[in-house]
Amino acid sequence: MLPGFQSPISRTRKIAGVSAVLFPAIVVLCALPFRVLQSKDRVYAASSAQQTLLPISVDYPEAGSIFPPGITPPTLLWRDAAGSSWTIDISFADGSQPLHVTTKGERMHIGEIDPQTVSDSNQPPKLTAQQAATWTWTPDTTAWSVIQAHSVKGPATLNITGFRDGQAAWSQARVTFTTSKDEVGAPIFYRDVPLMPSAGVNGVVSPLATSSIPLIHWRIRDIHKPESHTVLKDMPTCANCHSFSADGKTFGMDIDGPANDKGLYAVVPVQKHMTVASKDMVHWNTDGTVGKVRVGFMSQVSPSGRYVLSTFAGPTVKSMMDSYYVTNFLDYRFLQVFYPTRGILEYFDRSDGLRHPLPGADDPNYVQTDGVWSHDGKWIVFARAEARDPRPKGQPAALHALDENETQIQYELYRMPFNDGKGGTPERIVGASKNGMSNNFPKISPDGKWIVFVQCKNGQLMRPDSQLYIVPFEGGTARRLRANTRLMNSWHSFSPNGRWLVFSSKARSPYTQMYLTHIDADGNDSPAILIDNATAANRAVNIPEFVNISEDGIDDIKVDVADEATRNANSKSVGAPNAVGKGQP
Repeated sequence: MLPGFQSPISRTRKIAGVSAVLFPAIVVLCALPFRVLQSKDRVYAASSAQQTLLPISVDYPEAGSIFPPGITPPTLLWRDAAGSSWTIDISFADGSQPLHVTTKGERMHIGEIDPQTVSDSNQPPKLTAQQAATWTWTPDTTAWSVIQAHSVKGPATLNITGFRDGQAAWSQARVTFTTSKDEVGAPIFYRDVPLMPSAGVNGVVSPLATSSIPLIHWRIRDIHKPESHTVLKDMPTCANCHSFSADGKTFGMDIDGPANDKGLYAVVPVQKHMTVASKDMVHWNTDGTVGKVRVGFMSQVSPSGRYVLSTFAGPTVKSMMDSYYVTNFLDYRFLQVFYPTRGILEYFDRSDGLRHPLPGADDPNYVQTDGVWSHDGKWIVFARAEARDPRPKGQPAALHALDENETQIQYELYRMPFNDGKGGTPERIVGASKNGMSNNFPKISPDGKWIVFVQCKNGQLMRPDSQLYIVPFEGGTARRLRANTRLMNSWHSFSPNGRWLVFSSKARSPYTQMYLTHIDADGNDSPAILIDNATAANRAVNIPEFVNISEDGIDDIKVDVADEATRNANSKSVGAPNAVGKGQP
C-alpha cells in the first residue's frame, strides 16, 4: 500500500475484522467516494469547457491489454508533469459498481538487488529518464480480484485524473483493458542468470567466470503467486537449453560436461523431486558415426518424449569453432553473439540409444538449426541458410552486438514431415523467408495453426533488434506481434492450451524480464503483460518455457552427474571453455 493512502479495502479490514465480509464491503465503501466524485466531475467538466485537460501518458497497461485470470496485481505506470495527486477510477462494461481511489502516487523504483551478482563487469540497474518521471499505483489483491471478475465479459475502463494542489483537475487519461477467460494453465520454467562477463588472463572474454557458474538458478513460476520458486542451483558445471515433452512427462537439458565440452545431455522423467544421474545422461558421440564434434545445439524433446532433435556439426566439421560464430563482449547488456553457420539436424532415439541424421535437414551445404516439433510429432519446422565459414580469414572482430563485422547470416524457415525419422523434402515457409531478414527460433502453436518466430537483421535470438512475428503454419502473410517491446523480444513458448505466449525482453532493463501475451484463435495477440518479481532486479530471465504440469509439479531438481563431470574435468579436456554460452541473455 502506498504511504499515506488507505484504500477502502484496508478500511474494511479494520471495520469488519474478518475476510469473509471483504467483498461486499468494498463495493459499498468504494461506491460512496465514487458518487461524490461524480458530482465534482460536473464542476470539472464545466471548467474544462474553458480549459482543456492536459494528457497523461499511461505506459502500463497499454490500451487493449489482456490479463490472464488470477495473475498477481499489476503496477500501473503513468507520466504526468501537471498533476500532484490523482484519482484512479475503474468502471466496468457489465454495469457493476466502479472503483475509486485517490493517491499522491509513488515514483517508479528499482526492485531488490542480489549482492552476489554485483560485479565490476556490470552496473546496477537504474531508471531511465522516462522511468524516473513515472508515477505508480498497485491495487491490493482484493481490489484486483474485483477488477478481474468484472472485466471478463467486457472491458474495464481506467480513468486517471491529475489534480494540482488538490483543487482543480489539470490532466486526464483513459485506457481500457480486459481479463481473459482463458487460463494460462501451466507454470513457467526458466533460467535465472547473472550478467557478469569475465575477461581471462589471456584477454578472452567469457559470458560468466567458471567460479560464478553456481550462481545460475532454474526457477518455476506460477503466475498466481507473487514470486518464483527455485528448483535448481549451485551447479558446478554449466547447463544450458532445456525443453519438455508436450505431455509434461519428460525433461531434457544440455549439460556441458567435462571442460565445458558440450557433450552431455540429460533426459529424465518429470517428478516433484527429480534427480539427474549418470544413467540419465546421453553422451552425444558414443556411436562414432556422425563426426567428432560433440556439441548439440537447441535440443528439443519430442512431444512423446521418445526423441531429442538437435543441431550437430555434421561429419565434415572437425571443430566446434568451425561451425559456430561466437563472440563475447564485456558489455553486460548484450554480452554474447552466437549462432551456427554449419550444421545438420539429427535426432536421438531413446529406444536404440543412437543419433540419426534427419533426411531432408542433413545437407552439409546448408546450416540447419532451431528444429522444433509440431504438437502431434509429425512435422519439423527449422531454420536454414547456406553454410559458411563462421570466421572468414581477415575479418575484423566485432566489438558489440549488431556490429557490421559480425559474420552475416540470414536464416529462412522450412517445414517437413518427420515421418518416423525418415524425414522428407523441406518446404520453404512463405512469410518467414526471402524477406531480407533473418528468420529463426520458430515455435509451433499446440493446435498446429501458427508459427511464432524471431525476425532480426542478422543471426538469431537475443539480438537488440529481435522482433516476434506470427505466420500460418502453411505459410502466408507474417504479422508483427503487437506484444513486441522496444528492445529484444525472443525465447518464446506457447502455453499448453495455445492461448498464451511467454517471451523475454529488455524493454524495461538490461536485466532481461519475461512477459505474456494472449493469442486468440485467429492469431491476434495483445500488448505485453509483465510477470512481476521473476528474479532480482540485477539478474536476468531467459529460456522461459511453459510446462504441462500442475503449479507444484516440480519442487526440486538434483543433478548428481555435474559433480562427476567436475571430478573428470582435468582428465577429459575437450573443447573451448565458455566458448558457447547457449543462452546468455
